[in-house]
Amino acid sequence: MEGLFPGAGTVVNVVAVLLGAGLGIVAGHRLPARVRAVVTDCLGLVTVVVALLSALEVTSPELAAAVGTGAPVLVVLGSVVLGGVIGSLLRIEERLEALAGRIQRLVQRAGGTGSAARERFVEGWLSASLLFCVGPLTILGALSDGLGRGIDQLVLKSALDFFAALAFASTFGVGVLLSAVSVAVVQGALTVTGYALGAVVSEAQVAALTAVGGVLLLGIALRLLSVRQVPVGDLLPALAVAPLLVTVLAALR
Repeated sequence: MEGLFPGAGTVVNVVAVLLGAGLGIVAGHRLPARVRAVVTDCLGLVTVVVALLSALEVTSPELAAAVGTGAPVLVVLGSVVLGGVIGSLLRIEERLEALAGRIQRLVQRAGGTGSAARERFVEGWLSASLLFCVGPLTILGALSDGLGRGIDQLVLKSALDFFAALAFASTFGVGVLLSAVSVAVVQGALTVTGYALGAVVSEAQVAALTAVGGVLLLGIALRLLSVRQVPVGDLLPALAVAPLLVTVLAALR
């Protein structure tokens, strides 16, 4: 799908998330708690698969050619560690949760005013936002849209996000609805980046971003499966560190 205006893919994705979350909110109360728990577990398991597929970009020939055959794993490791340190110092996860809490109090639609309702709202917004914004289709699709290469990837992502938003909203409620704002901001920024940079963004940098995104997705999967509450929000700077490391290592070769 070429010839559309830059950002058309993000518009389609936002609409898909809103529709999916809206249907999930309407139908959510009709689903037993056990069914909603199973749906969340299924999302967690599928997220593991997507995370592993994304992380496999560490074997990208373009990335190996840019930084050396032994360096791609170190790029991912360094990006996650440095990004995690930066995010922890900036307290990104804590600030995201505080922001979500303030939004929840303004909206007054999260199902109550107690701490349990607030946590449910925060978890829904944060988990859905990270899931929708960190994946490889987010990066590749938005950049492709900005570069004028079509929106096919974002159309595929929109279909996946529709069903994911429906499932998430049936469990977490209205917080998932606001993840559409996160999608608009993140994918919009990536689309503008692609439009501004043109062909400057290398395949190696995109591969590094995708591999690091896979690691972050795995953290989301662990949260969804209630294995460990990985502070994925604190790891978000890793997405900015990855292309910088690729640039530095490529220059040193």
